Amino acid sequence: MSTHRHIDKICLGALAIVLVITILFMNGTTWLSVMKRTMGYETRLFDTSKVHAVEIIMDDWEEFIAGCEDEEYVPCTIIIDNEVYKNVGIRAKGNTSLSSVAASGSERYSFKIEFDHYDESKNYYGLDKISLNNIIQDNTYMKDYLTYQLMGEFGVSAPLCSYSYITVNGEDWGLYLAVECVEESFLTRNYGTDYGELYKPDSTGMGGGRGNGEHFEMDEDSVPDKNLAPGTGDPPGGNDFGENTFAPGDSAGGGPGGFGSNSDVKLQYIDDDPDSYPNIFDNAKTDIDSTDEQRLIASLKQLSEGETIEEIVDVESVIRYFVVHNFVCNEDSYTGTMVHNYYLYEKDGKLSMIPWDYNLAFGGFSGETDATDTVNEPIDTPVSGDMSDRPMIAWIFADEEYTELYHAYFSEFLERYENGKLSAMIDEVAAMIAPYVEKDPTKFCTYEAFENGVATLKEFCELRMESIAGQLDGTIPSTTSGQAEDPDSLIDGLGISISDMGSMNVTGGNAGMPKPGNSGMPEGMPQGMEPPEGMPQGMEVPQGKELPEKK
Repeated sequence: MSTHRHIDKICLGALAIVLVITILFMNGTTWLSVMKRTMGYETRLFDTSKVHAVEIIMDDWEEFIAGCEDEEYVPCTIIIDNEVYKNVGIRAKGNTSLSSVAASGSERYSFKIEFDHYDESKNYYGLDKISLNNIIQDNTYMKDYLTYQLMGEFGVSAPLCSYSYITVNGEDWGLYLAVECVEESFLTRNYGTDYGELYKPDSTGMGGGRGNGEHFEMDEDSVPDKNLAPGTGDPPGGNDFGENTFAPGDSAGGGPGGFGSNSDVKLQYIDDDPDSYPNIFDNAKTDIDSTDEQRLIASLKQLSEGETIEEIVDVESVIRYFVVHNFVCNEDSYTGTMVHNYYLYEKDGKLSMIPWDYNLAFGGFSGETDATDTVNEPIDTPVSGDMSDRPMIAWIFADEEYTELYHAYFSEFLERYENGKLSAMIDEVAAMIAPYVEKDPTKFCTYEAFENGVATLKEFCELRMESIAGQLDGTIPSTTSGQAEDPDSLIDGLGISISDMGSMNVTGGNAGMPKPGNSGMPEGMPQGMEPPEGMPQGMEVPQGKELPEKK
């Protein structure tokens, strides 16, 4: 019998491999389960180099639109870039935005597409659900898109998204943003098959409600009388736009953290009782048990104590999240007054943040006209109110080393997009979507408002970068109190208007646009407008197209 002359080296190499595999299988976790996973849909619908074609085919579309406020799934056929998916679920989505669309007289709702709603074997190259966002309150058409791209490029686990031009039964409907839903497919793509627990903390008193949690639905009967503010018929806080006025841990007619309190949404530790955290646990997106609840509560307790942060926070991920988040100035968020629009991810007691819903970023939530305050928003006091009120960000500024790391990552972010690179990115996206915006029959703003919004967004970002650079080198104060004492150091934003980029006003500069008709085309729409080259119109359903197999 002959032996290989390098048999000793081969044996040593094999032994090393065995040792590595043994280590990877320790604690019941394999290498494959903790690695990010390529699903298949990333380079298809979420190819950002083009606008995708999405056609909805439904016999009773007019009836569906009339009942959109019910948010009930109905069957339809979806064609994505000429690939047919029959018998999938579609419903309208949104909270205040949904009611705002209805109140405005528009029919341009956001939609949720669930591929496996009627058949669990169906998916889109591994994707179970997508949102088709109507780009409301955003004249730039790219606040959500830009923020998700910045987050992803900076190392944050963020939803994939791309532009999609929707037609309904062969007729133009409008340009939407297709967004990967933060659910099972997202978790597998970002964290592997052995992913942890996911929550979307949100108070029903502040625009929460149906659809936030995997099994969570909101109707009149689900709100017990004890949860109403004494002497009123409304939940504490009054409406969807205002934060309640209860002190942390207080509630109306309930225990700490109950309805009327958003202490749990702020990720504050209340006590060890899971019932004190309804706005977290009722809005779980993964199946959880009592062990999961107690583990998260223990992490929140440690977070509020501000000690051994590395044990319960994914430090790098969370700091990178807040760098981008604070750059885009989004008050409709964890750092704002309403304290929502984020996902909380927990694995083995360690916490991280996942971005969601930035259509009111870049100052759009406040609706200011003077951009000076927003352009100079202090990076070291980015919270509306007391910093200690938001423990998930407070730890960054409670420790000098973490603050320095935060500043270092902010410097890295600015360097990535300096010398006009961010403006060039915006120009490239605007050029790609402009023909679709122009022919969009249901848009909330005029084409001229879109062009003005994009120009304003570019100028805002340049001024914002200039201000942050000054805050990092000390020439501009990085705190609210410091800026109040030295207003002359601030970057002048009087030349631009925040509202030009869109605001809480639904019409967003398009009050004169005609209301869409039942066909999806508004009366008085200019005739003879040709779609951009390669854009399908009136596609017929391809026959015999096989659905992708579930991956």
